[in-house]
Amino acid sequence: MSNMDLALTLVFSSVMLLFMSYPAMRISQWLEERFNLDPKRHALRVISLTILFSLLIGIFLRYA
Repeated sequence: MSNMDLALTLVFSSVMLLFMSYPAMRISQWLEERFNLDPKRHALRVISLTILFSLLIGIFLRYA
């Protein structure tokens, strides 16, 4: 992977951060209900899922 591929993936991912926050919140709520997880970690789960989803979509947009 060249530096240009990495830069383009991060650019695409940064745009998707805003749009992936809602699905991350919904999935985090579903995980809390389904697996009885601690609600104290809700914010950490949402941030982690948002970053993960954004990176996945950025990779998809770069190579699709």
